[in-house]
Amino acid sequence: MRRVLSALAVTGCLMASFPAVVSAQDGFTLFSGVERKNQLPAHLQFGGNRYATDRYVLKIPAKKMNLAVAQFAITYPNYYEGSFDEKNIEVRVKGKSLPLNEVKWNKEGRVIEIFPEEPVPAGNTVEVVLSNVQNPPFGGMYYFNCQILSPGDVPLLRYIGTWILSIS
Repeated sequence: MRRVLSALAVTGCLMASFPAVVSAQDGFTLFSGVERKNQLPAHLQFGGNRYATDRYVLKIPAKKMNLAVAQFAITYPNYYEGSFDEKNIEVRVKGKSLPLNEVKWNKEGRVIEIFPEEPVPAGNTVEVVLSNVQNPPFGGMYYFNCQILSPGDVPLLRYIGTWILSIS
């Protein structure tokens, strides 16, 4: 009986020392439910604290940008209760902000649609920057999905990947 209790105590201590999630913003997440190949890097510039104003830098690596992009659609979960400032959304390529035709935030549909003036060329790393975001009042993991529409393509959005954001 002592051996069993000792083994359980040691196992418990070891398990407690390994966190289930290691900062999603740093690009390493365990047990997320999203396959590694579909995880996109993201950074919450002001710490990702609940109730706080923040800036989300959502990256799409060049290897994921196989096609030019005429529209980005970012969906988020129904339990995310933060808010976005449509006037403070940018798309950056090589550090330069691209001119946008329109940004639409559909609160009921839980989607942000971004329409660049010119299609974003394939093969470039892209940053979608959401500034002046009001973080939700509850901490947790939030999955933001990225879909794109290519110019001249069948008008169906294609899934690119998922940003996993951690609010504490």
